[in-house]
Amino acid sequence: MESEPLKPAVGEWYADLQGVTFEVVTVDDEDGTIDVQYFDGTLEELDMDAWEELRAKPADPPEDWSGSLDIEREDYGVDLEADQHELWANPLDHLDQ
Repeated sequence: MESEPLKPAVGEWYADLQGVTFEVVTVDDEDGTIDVQYFDGTLEELDMDAWEELRAKPADPPEDWSGSLDIEREDYGVDLEADQHELWANPLDHLDQ
């Protein structure tokens, strides 16, 4: 017995059978369409039949938010590997004793 397909929810992330993740960005109940956006920024409009064929399962959102921005990790403008806690000052160091 096959389970009933998930109802798409705007803002939620899903994965298809191949493990490709996407976010539902709009659901138009009048037209019966669902707009999804893949991690790379690609948008796709699906009808309800296509949504059911996906057999989408809930997925965690990607940890790396830059997918749709078309930039490389080196271009973020920060050193992601730097140990930033060394730069943190103790706010109590500036109080008069």
